Amino acid sequence: MKTALAAKNALIDLNQRLVEQYTAKHSIADIVKHRSQFVDSLLTQAWQEFALNTGELALVAVGGYGRSELHPHSDIDLLFLVNDEPLSAELESQLSLFITYLWDTGLEIGHSVRTLSQTIEQGKADITIATNLIEARLLTGSENLFDLLYDNIRQQDFWPSYEFYNAKREEQIARHSKASAFDLEPNIKTCPGGLRDIQTVAWVAMRHFDAATLEELVEYDFLAPAELEELLECQNFLWEIRFALHITANRNENRLLFDLQRQVASLLGYEDATQLAVEQMMKRYYRTVRRVMELNQMLLQLFKRATLGHTQALEIQPINHQFQRRGRYIEVLDDELFTRANEEILRLFLMIAKNSNIQDIYAPTLRLLRNARRGLTAPLQDNPACRKVLMEILKHPRGIEALSFMHKHGILSSYLPAWRKIEGQMQFDLFHAYTVDEHTHRLLLNIERFSQAEQKDEFPLGAILINQLPKKGLLVLGAIFHDIAKGRGGDHSKLGSKDAIDFCKLHGMNDHDGRLVAWLVENHLVMSVTAQRRDISDPDVVAEFADKVHDTIHLSYLYCLTVADICATNEKTWNNWKASLLRDLYFSTQRVLARGKEKPVDVKARVSEIQAKAKKELIRRGLKEKDMDALWSRFKTDYFLRHQPNQVAWHAEAILKHNRDEPLVLMSKHTTRGGTELFIYSKDKPKLFATVMTVLDNKNINVHDANIMTSKDNYALDTFVILEQDGEPIIQLSRIQSIRKALEKALASENPKLPKFRKLARIMKPFNVATHVSFLPSARHGTSMMELITLDTPGLLAKVGDTFYRCGVTLLAAKITTIGERAEDFFILQNQSGAALDEPQQQQLSAALKLALKSSN
Repeated sequence: MKTALAAKNALIDLNQRLVEQYTAKHSIADIVKHRSQFVDSLLTQAWQEFALNTGELALVAVGGYGRSELHPHSDIDLLFLVNDEPLSAELESQLSLFITYLWDTGLEIGHSVRTLSQTIEQGKADITIATNLIEARLLTGSENLFDLLYDNIRQQDFWPSYEFYNAKREEQIARHSKASAFDLEPNIKTCPGGLRDIQTVAWVAMRHFDAATLEELVEYDFLAPAELEELLECQNFLWEIRFALHITANRNENRLLFDLQRQVASLLGYEDATQLAVEQMMKRYYRTVRRVMELNQMLLQLFKRATLGHTQALEIQPINHQFQRRGRYIEVLDDELFTRANEEILRLFLMIAKNSNIQDIYAPTLRLLRNARRGLTAPLQDNPACRKVLMEILKHPRGIEALSFMHKHGILSSYLPAWRKIEGQMQFDLFHAYTVDEHTHRLLLNIERFSQAEQKDEFPLGAILINQLPKKGLLVLGAIFHDIAKGRGGDHSKLGSKDAIDFCKLHGMNDHDGRLVAWLVENHLVMSVTAQRRDISDPDVVAEFADKVHDTIHLSYLYCLTVADICATNEKTWNNWKASLLRDLYFSTQRVLARGKEKPVDVKARVSEIQAKAKKELIRRGLKEKDMDALWSRFKTDYFLRHQPNQVAWHAEAILKHNRDEPLVLMSKHTTRGGTELFIYSKDKPKLFATVMTVLDNKNINVHDANIMTSKDNYALDTFVILEQDGEPIIQLSRIQSIRKALEKALASENPKLPKFRKLARIMKPFNVATHVSFLPSARHGTSMMELITLDTPGLLAKVGDTFYRCGVTLLAAKITTIGERAEDFFILQNQSGAALDEPQQQQLSAALKLALKSSN
């Protein structure tokens, strides 16, 4: 007998040969079948040598192995089928030795030992077991026993076709609810559009027709030859990825993890060009799963309707002489309509917009639509009749509903060649959770949400503005084109703006509307950048932004596009902090536009006003006016200009009641712009900012805003806006106390023993963001504005603060922005003389930051 070690080495040699065949572009279907056949041979030989071929046992392959599909680390699912009579002790011992032998060879064995009656009983009770049995294949052993199993599972009382269909359909719905087809790290087996969706179609059809392969379903007229070809093409590509995943991970891995994606793309033969190799691979992946999802939807509906005959009679309601509504579906009345007049493809979606009762496309109509789509020889936008229908869709109140269906079924890409280029296009980062086309689709759905009453609490300003826009369709067009030029190289905002202008001219729109759409596309990032990465409490910043938006109409359009865009980037991006920043910028800009440029602020009067309001509150709380005056005489003017009266009162009360020799750490119970306000009052000392950042990083806290100030007698008056990792304010009392105690301990010590930085998360390891330092013109006299772009690593702000200290730079304020794996932070700085940094000082700081952060990247 071949020893387990010899068998193990033979399997290793086999895998190596299969890898060589894979890289030489041999058929993936042949490769996975070859491995299955090799394992068949190994098992049947060992079965004979362990003297198990007694007629009392059958060795049965089930699951994927039953389908003769084995990837390098796939599980070998086996059923040891036993007569209903108990096994002899000797045979049971031999079977145990056989299973141990298989494990020793290195095969990933999944097995069960059941009698025939147990197998049938458990199969009837469990849809997963039933599915495995439908794919059962005899390897060796008792043919009579296997034939009995085969006959039993094909009886009507063993999962009738309709019950089997319903169970697999429910199983698929549950599986789809747990993941998106467009996950950053998709599971190629279980995500929507993955291998399971292809198998589900095969399972329900094979159960009904008793077919062994997908090819047989063409003979039963269930699958069209072109649909079979498409399914197999999609399956083979997903198999290629799965095979490469197993090789790269050296385990049974079905998730396209970030740290594996580059190697998988390389094994598949992709190379970096205008787009990264990994982005090219993922583009094909996302396009493939979209095709599988559409086929799965259509075929399962066709199966239920045409084959099972269990579809309940659906109410038929005429729409016009071309379309009717069948229940919740739209149905075409003429099989030749789409090919005879291409504009009727668009009219189908216009009917969806006009009929709120329509929720989907009837499967036979979807099949006709797919055939017509494949038969197109030119973009639909080239047809004047199609352009006319599309403009009707854009003007309709439910036009976004129609556009959503057009996106789902590939008609947007058939209409707009530029849309086809972004279909399935991913960006290899942690910020953009969706492909470019799916992100834009979600942006459109967010615009629609602004109009929904139940969304008013989440989007109070958007809910008002969406109904005040002169033409909602212009916002929709701005959304469609805002990212349409991504991946081409160059500034996608400018390139997309040109595409938008060309589109508007082609569709006969007036110059004013065309310019507004193009302006929205070119400037779609401006409001987000200004709010999140600039000091919007500075009147000059707001005035500069007001100059760019021109008027309140442009401002309202831009606000709606910006909010919808941020919310569509990923599920974690939008939070109260960002909502507050954008709302404040909107109203500040609106005031500037309403009355022209802000008049110069009367600083003395403004400070007096803030102090008076704070005093009124503090006197009510029992504090003495002379104590307030004594305290505030130590504070610089800038402190009052950068805080609201309620903050000034909160700080003052706490300071006056506090022992001045010890650090004071306050955390607000109320939220500041959607975040928790942290205030630190302490004798100023070197590395104070770096110390605070180290403690907060160790507590897994995100810092979003910082105002760093020093009193006339050298006390720190530092304010931070902080959030939990999920973007929520810090409200749990025990959490607040833990943070405060850690900060007080660190600040009270001359040489605090600070915690080590957290380790870099696994998902961050594949990324390398070059550190970039740039200095911007500063509107505030005597200050320098600096932007830092680098990899967002644990302890980043502490390292930055330490570098400021070593370079003799004073931090006045900071805006901290994390975009996926990238930190894009903004700082207002001075040198030790209280002036802006000169050129040599800027160069020194830039070099020091790049050196300090080099190890992080």
